[in-house]
Amino acid sequence: MSIFASQFWQIIITLYSMSKNIVLKKGLNIPIAGEAELRVSKAIAPGIVAVCPTDFKGLLPRLLVKEGDSVLCGSPVIADKKNPDILLASPVSGTVKELVRGDKRKLLAVLIEADEEQKSVDFGAKDVEGLNAGAVRESILQAGLWPWLVQRPYGILANPADTPRDIFVSAFDTAPLAADTEFCYADEAKAIQAGATALSKLTSGKVHVSLSADNAHSALARLQNVETHFFKGKHPAGNVGVQIANIAPIKKGDIVWTVSLAGLAAIGKLFTKGRYDVRRKVAICGPMAIEPAYVLTTPGMPMKDLAPFYGNAPEGLRFVSGNALSGRNAGADGYLGFFDNQVTLLKEGTEEELLGWVRPIRYKQYSRDHSYFSWLTPWRKYDMDTNLHGGVRAFMMNDGYYAKVLPMDIYPVYLTKACLAGDIDKMERFGIYEVLPEDLATCEFIDPSKNNIQDIIAQGIDLMLKEMA
Repeated sequence: MSIFASQFWQIIITLYSMSKNIVLKKGLNIPIAGEAELRVSKAIAPGIVAVCPTDFKGLLPRLLVKEGDSVLCGSPVIADKKNPDILLASPVSGTVKELVRGDKRKLLAVLIEADEEQKSVDFGAKDVEGLNAGAVRESILQAGLWPWLVQRPYGILANPADTPRDIFVSAFDTAPLAADTEFCYADEAKAIQAGATALSKLTSGKVHVSLSADNAHSALARLQNVETHFFKGKHPAGNVGVQIANIAPIKKGDIVWTVSLAGLAAIGKLFTKGRYDVRRKVAICGPMAIEPAYVLTTPGMPMKDLAPFYGNAPEGLRFVSGNALSGRNAGADGYLGFFDNQVTLLKEGTEEELLGWVRPIRYKQYSRDHSYFSWLTPWRKYDMDTNLHGGVRAFMMNDGYYAKVLPMDIYPVYLTKACLAGDIDKMERFGIYEVLPEDLATCEFIDPSKNNIQDIIAQGIDLMLKEMA
């Protein structure tokens, strides 16, 4: 009887473990050259740091400082007009040097000149286990860390008045040349645990943490107060939107929150150390990067501080804050995005190819569809640039073609066309609540029609926000 009972419970445990392991058969890994070596090349303490309200979708900025004001690390510099409790804080101590504005005086950035000796606001360390939801919420808001929390659907700032159905954390990244999670956060386990415990008090459901099945023995797999899932598959398996769709899909009326691992660590350090600390390891990568590696820096770092990685010659380079598929073109005079943990250096593809599309022997070009003989060397990495190799035209392929690289139960072509038409009913029917532009980046990459699918989805989301306001 005891043997039978032992076998019975072993089967139950096995079935339970299987329910936490999710294998995705659809997706695409982009074989781009320039992966960052797992070492910190240097620590960059920027002389100028930018706080950019444009990094936060849904934020209506109201300035709290003026040029010449002194700030500490953690001092608020911008508030949200719609919800004044949501603050953007300075990542360094220093002096407000310039307020950068664009068309119609739109606030683009607050530039802060950093002090040589850094000083921080002391928020006081707290035992997060003994705090209730209200105290956790107030602490995160006061410290300016609330913008790490992003609401789905739509990818906007989370509303502090809401109680999300669940909170999701992606603890791995499958994007091209993505920063290695284990390397970046190996020393942050205590802070990440504190952050997870804090967020578990803000939801009526669970905090779901998704890891790569290859890192099943990671310290992150032993987090408490969370439900852990293991994913195996190609990109975009590391996207939190894909993980939500395969764990607990979003339905109309649902609200869930997401937070990155960097955000979880920052929230945790607020409670364990009482400080605003958003420093992190950032991968400097891409085909044009010289000796790709990691740097230790803060968000808002100027791209000019990366000169040793591109030889002080920015002409002809594209500085992408984020990954090559869904990152932002920051430009040589731009800054590292708040949520980004990699900078990808690409060559601007300005050259035209004579009879390019009818030349099958293009062993230096990658093709998912085996259009070139390069498919005979599947292990090869390619020095990709920004050339589209063609012009925009009408959708040529059916929905099944794009669905092969999208592990979500939606219809990407129908959704994209609904966004183009501005048809809200069809957008809802075909999955607008479940996606952000980044989730369809692989569809855009393989699209022979060269459509800007991510921009189209973003326009659809903006229309939804406008109509639902």
